[in-house]
Amino acid sequence: MIRAARNRQLGAGAWVYAVLGVAVLLSVFPLYWTVVGASRSNTEINSVPPVLLPGGNLFRNIGRAFEQTDMGLALANSLIVSGTVTVCVVLTSTLAGFAFAKLRFPGRSPLLAAVVATMMVPTQLGIIPLYVMMANWFHWADHLQALIVPAVANAFGLFFMRQYLLGAVPDELLDAARIDGCRTFGLYRHVVLPAARPAMAVLGMLTFMATWNDFYWPTVVMTQQNPTIQLTLSELASGYLRDYSLVLTGALVASLPVIAAFLVMGRHIIDGIMQGAMKG
Repeated sequence: MIRAARNRQLGAGAWVYAVLGVAVLLSVFPLYWTVVGASRSNTEINSVPPVLLPGGNLFRNIGRAFEQTDMGLALANSLIVSGTVTVCVVLTSTLAGFAFAKLRFPGRSPLLAAVVATMMVPTQLGIIPLYVMMANWFHWADHLQALIVPAVANAFGLFFMRQYLLGAVPDELLDAARIDGCRTFGLYRHVVLPAARPAMAVLGMLTFMATWNDFYWPTVVMTQQNPTIQLTLSELASGYLRDYSLVLTGALVASLPVIAAFLVMGRHIIDGIMQGAMKG
């Protein structure tokens, strides 16, 4: 009887699968429609009733997108910027999060409060002085350094890793490692990094997506001669007569690296969730 009650408790009813199915369809449909639009002509997209099945113009539209814009350069620039920023943010956030979570040093609490307070400042308020620094001081306008250097560390990543490491790394484990002869960097390398892997995957995915999708700062500091993918997509969407098949083709191409990043990091995220469930 107890086993039957437990099975009924753990088993999902038909309405649960129905809700999940609707949620999956709503989530996947925008991507599916992007594929449909990218494989059709502009006339077919604007037809009534709309077409709902993919066509045969996908590779032709991709070729047109690369011919009309510097999409190859834009993809390379965005991959360089997003990859470099992601690695730097994960590294600096893990180091700083470990320091604020487990190390004792003078001024730790006021410094942490000051860092977290910067999250409340809108990004737009710092655009003008940041552009002056990049353009006039360092002469980095229209260079990838202007996108990478200001983003190598952020308050959100630091706070996120600090909160995770507070519970993921017991103080007793660090004390045992110190007794075995580990110094501070040894603690970080041999104890903190293995424990922080799931949170690092989450932070890396969020950082990659945010950097890849950033449009505001690249619009200010970059030009169409050295664009990111978002600037190229805006170029495809400009013009008096807008070719929606071309716009959707560019959006589809721009989505592929983000999907690949999720597939690479998703395994670590799921592993972290399962570890937390087993500990609970």
